Amino acid sequence: MIDDFRPERKKPKRIEPLDKPLEKSIHDLLAEHEAANAGTDNGASDIPEPAFQPPEAIAAADSEPADMTETASTTVTVAQHSKTAHHFMDWHWHLSKKWTIILGAIALVLISSAGAFAYLNKPHNTGGTYVSKRGNYVPPKPTTVASNLTGLQVDPSINQRPVTGVMIENSTDARPQSGLDQAGIVFEAIAEGGITRFLALFQDTQPDYLGPVRSARPYYLQWCMGFDCALAHVGGSPEALSDIKTWGVKDLDQFYNSSAYWRINSRYAPHNMYASMSGLNQIETNKGYSTAHYTSLPRKADSPSKTPNATSINLAISGADYNVTYAYDAASNSYKRSEGGVAHTVVSATGQTTQLSPKVVVALVMQYGLEADNHHSQYNVVGSGQAYVFQDGTVTPATWSKASAQAQIVLTGSDSQPVKLNAGQTWFTAIGDPSLVTYK
Repeated sequence: MIDDFRPERKKPKRIEPLDKPLEKSIHDLLAEHEAANAGTDNGASDIPEPAFQPPEAIAAADSEPADMTETASTTVTVAQHSKTAHHFMDWHWHLSKKWTIILGAIALVLISSAGAFAYLNKPHNTGGTYVSKRGNYVPPKPTTVASNLTGLQVDPSINQRPVTGVMIENSTDARPQSGLDQAGIVFEAIAEGGITRFLALFQDTQPDYLGPVRSARPYYLQWCMGFDCALAHVGGSPEALSDIKTWGVKDLDQFYNSSAYWRINSRYAPHNMYASMSGLNQIETNKGYSTAHYTSLPRKADSPSKTPNATSINLAISGADYNVTYAYDAASNSYKRSEGGVAHTVVSATGQTTQLSPKVVVALVMQYGLEADNHHSQYNVVGSGQAYVFQDGTVTPATWSKASAQAQIVLTGSDSQPVKLNAGQTWFTAIGDPSLVTYK
């Protein structure tokens, strides 16, 4: 009966009560009533009265589930009510168990695939450089440049500074010196009586404790002019003082520019004159020596040799107190300097000592003699001669040349090409004869 009104539903099972006897339907009762009254005039009913039931039995009967074998009219009423009383609790899943499992599996695969796709396409930090897909990566421009003096990387403004040369004494009373370790280039030669002296060139650094400062000589002037440097000194030989004026050297003589110099109390004169780079720079500014214009020495990157052939160098300059030795230090690719048989050290204003360790050592073989007074030394700096370039643990035979007092010194190899020097401090030493240069 219900299927007549709800064709989409399956016919419900008929549930038979276990204990309750089957009752007559309303149609059977109606038929028996009509048959009993068929022969009567007054329509009195002969249907017997139902047996007496106690209240407990009636309550128990009312509490039991309704019998599924209801009358037709009752069934129709229930069906009509079902058609008009739908709500969300009436919805039922119509697919079989098989199709339910299939659809569930498909949904699981789709959800897993979507998750995997999202994970694989998100940016991951792999420790490298992320390159935007918007365009090619453009690395930032370098903030440093090669120093004109040393080849080391410096701020571009450094190359706009003047080059300052300082005459530094090397007598035994002047040791240890101060500031030599911060020089970019050092020239070493005999000043007088076999005593050597240094011309230290500064541009990258600005030490404020330099000394002892001593007098000038003509060959130091010529080396200095190749770097367009201003020269700090305390007087000089008669020839040097004359050449300063003749050649137009940028002069920072202490006699006329005392504000940048002072004498220390821990040493006696003349080994106690010191200067500061800040004071010298101020004098250079006042004189208009603001920028140096010169040809830089060609430089290269370090390339330590796997088979070094010059790890111990001996330069017999003049005597036991001034002869120099260098020991190659592979770890720093530099040369530990010693003189007079001990490590050559410098001392800071605070008392800290440091052994000198240039990156490049160059021995310049040039004619040596005395000035007309037979007292002050003289070298033929302008011209050419043999040279030995020590770097990377090896030696390169070369030729040095200098076309004029103002020209830059040039080192040329056996291939007629300029010899490139490692970046860092370079130490030039003038030697009177090639036999005074030995190495192993």
